[in-house]
Amino acid sequence: MILPEMLKMLTNNARQFQERMAEWQAAMAEGQDKAMEQARQWQAQAMQQQQEVNARLMDQMEGAGEAMQAQWQQMQKAWEDQFATMQKQGEEMRAKALSATGGKGGNAFADWAETYAAQMVAFTQKMQGEAANAIATATEARAKSRKS
Repeated sequence: MILPEMLKMLTNNARQFQERMAEWQAAMAEGQDKAMEQARQWQAQAMQQQQEVNARLMDQMEGAGEAMQAQWQQMQKAWEDQFATMQKQGEEMRAKALSATGGKGGNAFADWAETYAAQMVAFTQKMQGEAANAIATATEARAKSRKS
């Protein structure tokens, strides 16, 4: 192979590589956009579900006795305190990750933030599962009380 042919082949390979890189970058950007959109949709759905749960809860609390209301308020405060503690720990971990990775500019922090978000989603799903079990238990109890 002579030098001009080698240079031509190298130029073609470089051009093809640049085209492929542009395609890969576009595909990656599209994937990130889709992931962000899914996260936004999940968040909107979660907020809507929370509003529905809050409305149902308020309806039930209006008919509940004082002892039940006091018990509910105590549980609610414990959950909110636990959430505040988790949020504080998350902020502390975030600060440590920022200082360890040299700030927000590095990929290490982005990786950490994605992992943290995934863990929070997993925790939320566990809590949703617990709520679903509680709803099922309540439904069974209501069905049994109606039969009696």
